[in-house]
Amino acid sequence: MISLSMLLKHYKRKEIQEEIVRNANGREVAVKFGEKGFGKRPDVLQYPNDVLNLAKKGATSFHVSEEHWGNVLQLSTGMKKSEQDEMRTGFDLVLDIDCHNLEYSKIAGDLVVKALKHNGINSLSCKFSGNKGLHIAVPFKAFPKLINNIETKKLFPELPRRITMYLKAMIKEPLSRAILEYENNDFSRIVENVGKKAEEIMIKEKNESGSMVNKLNTESFLDIDTVLISSRHLYRSVYSFNEKSGLISVPVKHDEILSFDKEMAKPENVKLGELKFLDENRVIEEDARRLVMQAYEFVEKEGEKPEGNNKNYGKPMEIKLDAPMPEKFFPPCINFVLNNGLDDGKKRVLFILVNFLTSLGWDHEKVEKRLGEWNKKNPEAIRETYMVGQIRYHKYKKKNILPPNCSNKDYYHDIGICKPDNLCNKIKNPVNYSLRKVKFLKNKKN
Repeated sequence: MISLSMLLKHYKRKEIQEEIVRNANGREVAVKFGEKGFGKRPDVLQYPNDVLNLAKKGATSFHVSEEHWGNVLQLSTGMKKSEQDEMRTGFDLVLDIDCHNLEYSKIAGDLVVKALKHNGINSLSCKFSGNKGLHIAVPFKAFPKLINNIETKKLFPELPRRITMYLKAMIKEPLSRAILEYENNDFSRIVENVGKKAEEIMIKEKNESGSMVNKLNTESFLDIDTVLISSRHLYRSVYSFNEKSGLISVPVKHDEILSFDKEMAKPENVKLGELKFLDENRVIEEDARRLVMQAYEFVEKEGEKPEGNNKNYGKPMEIKLDAPMPEKFFPPCINFVLNNGLDDGKKRVLFILVNFLTSLGWDHEKVEKRLGEWNKKNPEAIRETYMVGQIRYHKYKKKNILPPNCSNKDYYHDIGICKPDNLCNKIKNPVNYSLRKVKFLKNKKN
């Protein structure tokens, strides 16, 4: 719990107020009031003193959008993608690296920086998230104005997702080796640090001699999440408190990530210097042109990469149904979610539900209505703008894809929604459960 006196002592610093307002310029803002949740959206910060006045009212942290807007206050729930594209003036590439262990996040962050530099990026920013992760960013001004004769500002979230997929592939093997080297090849230490079972973080692969060996699967506990790169998604502003840790989200020199220490983020230790997060005054225009070209070439060559260990994610799903699948045929995990509220993992569950329902013939209007009913059962509801944005982004993709496989424990077991019955051990994906159940009942009836 962060005391009011601690909040005021931090947010009354003029230089901190100015940096928070600078970071919020042209971006949507959401203010968090501790356990009460977020205030109104959309919101803006115009003057440094606004920060202190909100802190006096109990504001604990400030969150800003990846996207830049012409007129933030004209944003509204239910806007069409074309309307958002017209209002959007740009977006930053903000990569969210998160793990249960900060040291592993730092190793991943250092590799991401090296991958960006390998692709010619010099306009780099980095900051500590405030708890166990890092935010690594490239300002919008570094991107070319046109890509394939399309205004770059209209390529959100598609372009950041392509770049993220490319970077994840670049660092996958080096990250596995670096974490193992850090822990002296001791799998047990990694198991202890990430809170997972050994079989969950290891995969068997053939080595050069053809023998099967254990390899570290870093995607099971550390990832750059492309799902969270979405319209009107927010991230914690620089110099804001993290409510869980009581630490401050401070800038970090991108070439000193590995030496960062949490002590630097304690409120009493925060010092402001020349280092700024997303400093547009130091951007080299079109710095990211090579990165964009490489990312497009990678995605075109490889196709959409699976998320985590899900082998089906990203594959088009062609299922012909006479009518939308009734809920009585849903698997236990989906029924459990729809009938119960969740404290944690709501965004991952939202991702599951959208892909599950659309794969089984539900139109997007019906999905939006049903998920609105489900959201009301959550102790802290997902913001409506985020939920509707996810559903409508899926609509514009014009193809259905499977939800994550049942074996992806990050999406089922770890959230606490895996409730297997006798049929579950015969299927690999929640969608297959419903299809097999219907087929079985039809055969039984015949």
